[in-house]
Amino acid sequence: MPIIGPGPNDPENDNWDPSWENQDTPFRRWLYEKLTAARCEHAADAAHTYAPANRYNGLDDTETGLLAVLADVDFDTVRAAHKADLDDWAREQQLRDHPDLVVLDADLDRIRRRS
Repeated sequence: MPIIGPGPNDPENDNWDPSWENQDTPFRRWLYEKLTAARCEHAADAAHTYAPANRYNGLDDTETGLLAVLADVDFDTVRAAHKADLDDWAREQQLRDHPDLVVLDADLDRIRRRS
């Protein structure tokens, strides 16, 4: 399938992380859950498209409004899920910068789940 728009090696894609296309992110899970509940027949495709875009260049008001209508939620609910995903991503970046904290983070997550 030909690429329409900038290719993977173009400067516009310098900060693109290819792992986002299949990464299980909080926004992807949230979006899939809400779209499925709203009986959107293309929930998986929409989550596959918008979750990486959310991390790469964010969501503008038009995209946020569209997702709110499709997911049958209000604009602020989509914006909150978007921001929560970006907070999660920032945490991932901190852990990448400090690999010694990864084990500690996993232990804390495990403790939290047991509570």
